[in-house]
Amino acid sequence: MPIISSRSKLGNNSWVVSVLSVFVTTEILLFVGLAAGSLPATTAPISSHFSEFSSGDIFSAYCKRAPHKAACESMLSSVLTTTSTTTATPQTLADLFDHSVKYSMGQAHSARALAYNLSLSYPSAPGNLIGGGMNDCLELLEDSLDQLSNVDNRENKPGTSIDDDVRTWLSAALTNQAACLESLENYRFKVGKGVMDAKAQNLSHFISNSLNLYMSSKPKEAKKSSTRSSTGGRRKTLSEDFPTWVSAAERKLLQASIGEIEANAVVAKDGSGTHGSIGEALELVASLADGGRTVIHIKAGTYRENLNIPSKQHNVMLVGDGKGVTVIVGDKNSVDGSTTYGTATVGAMGDGFIARDITFVNSAGPEKHQAVALRVGSDKSVIFRCSILGYQDTLYTLSKRQFYRETDIYGTVDFIFGNSAAVFQSCGIYVRKPPSGRDNFITAQGRSSSDENTGISIHNCKIAAASDLAPVQSKFATYLGRPWKQHSRTVIMQSSLGGLIHPAGWSPWSGSFALNTLYYGEYMNSGPGASTSGRVKWPGYHSSLTSAEAQTFTVAGFIAGNLWLPSTGVSFDSGLLG
Repeated sequence: MPIISSRSKLGNNSWVVSVLSVFVTTEILLFVGLAAGSLPATTAPISSHFSEFSSGDIFSAYCKRAPHKAACESMLSSVLTTTSTTTATPQTLADLFDHSVKYSMGQAHSARALAYNLSLSYPSAPGNLIGGGMNDCLELLEDSLDQLSNVDNRENKPGTSIDDDVRTWLSAALTNQAACLESLENYRFKVGKGVMDAKAQNLSHFISNSLNLYMSSKPKEAKKSSTRSSTGGRRKTLSEDFPTWVSAAERKLLQASIGEIEANAVVAKDGSGTHGSIGEALELVASLADGGRTVIHIKAGTYRENLNIPSKQHNVMLVGDGKGVTVIVGDKNSVDGSTTYGTATVGAMGDGFIARDITFVNSAGPEKHQAVALRVGSDKSVIFRCSILGYQDTLYTLSKRQFYRETDIYGTVDFIFGNSAAVFQSCGIYVRKPPSGRDNFITAQGRSSSDENTGISIHNCKIAAASDLAPVQSKFATYLGRPWKQHSRTVIMQSSLGGLIHPAGWSPWSGSFALNTLYYGEYMNSGPGASTSGRVKWPGYHSSLTSAEAQTFTVAGFIAGNLWLPSTGVSFDSGLLG
């Protein structure tokens, strides 16, 4: 059967030809401006000073084995020109890491300036094809700067999981560049695309090297985070059942009845609330935000809105009246011209996002390819008792630490995808009927470096055919996942797998790509689709994880959940069951 091998395939749009002709003059002028230096140029690796380091120097030795050697030499050369007047010369790899982060921040500022100028150079057009990709990059670069700033100021950050924090922040900044490049794949102006592609690619190399430097500078005994301890398999009570980064106050919010919640804004279709739309309510709470939790109660009804909660808007909580009762619907999709990032019905980038008792829908349908219902790039986010409905690319777990509990996800192709550290617990994962001749893939995880602390962990969940697929499930192949990026990582643990799962379990993306470097694992699953006897024989696949290996993918072991989930109030299992 044919498969969809590209995540960003767009439909044909005949109007693009006429739009391009209108803006050809702008394109030429932009090229002249770039050549004259009126816009920030790409960052070419510079190694003119690198030879001044002796061949036995620990820094030059590191650059020889860095993931991106040319970028490392460029960064190292900058040490000679900056440390003499601003900071002390690095003496250790840890010192060099600090310099590398600052250097990456400078490159990110340059990339943001470039994206900003390019976004102004091209006006909007139908379908958002012209400016959408560059606008995505601009938003993602803003978030990357926040993440790099977090790393640079890590000693001033509260909490006790600094190792997990640093890896999360750098992994997110790296993921953002990949998302930017994906959004630019169908960008219509080649000069702008070319310079931004190069800038984002270079920045990803600097960030990847920074992450690798962080891991290289840590003593071996310290590379296992002390915060990722387990409480064993004990099942927590409802009041405890979330990672510890969920505060006591937020636990109460997640457990409270609607009548007990004091909302900052109430959205109602019948006029009984403070606002008639969720977008208006989000604008209000943004103006009220003082760093604390802001709550929006969305009463029963169907709301046709596309919402974006930006990186600067933290601690937003959306509370509905129940699955299928409070429904947020959008229909943006790639065929009609949106980037995958831009198709999201709801996009949440601000840290501490919580959603409860809401259904998120992208109603574009199975023939519209990429069409995201919910995109989450929020650190320490919680999705509790929600439904997320779509077909291809339903749930975009973009980046950072995420927890899903008692939530139903419906889709067809790669419908849980992204590069966050995400744990799904006690969730229902339902596979829908795909277009004729296509296969289903539940996950497509996007980890690009082995240094990243990201992956998808599906724990104590139910994987089954949705009502439209169930009568014909034998006619379609359904796989647990396929490797979107080189170090794709997904585990399925203590879950019920329906008979729809293909005996091979997992599918390649293209040829032998990533089969040696991915990490896929299964542990104590049950049901007719759980047998591993016919599974793939790839080097990166683990058919039977040990309990110790499985423990590293639990709430406590994978997302340091004991440090932040308790504050949200959502229930969770800290370790393995039983």
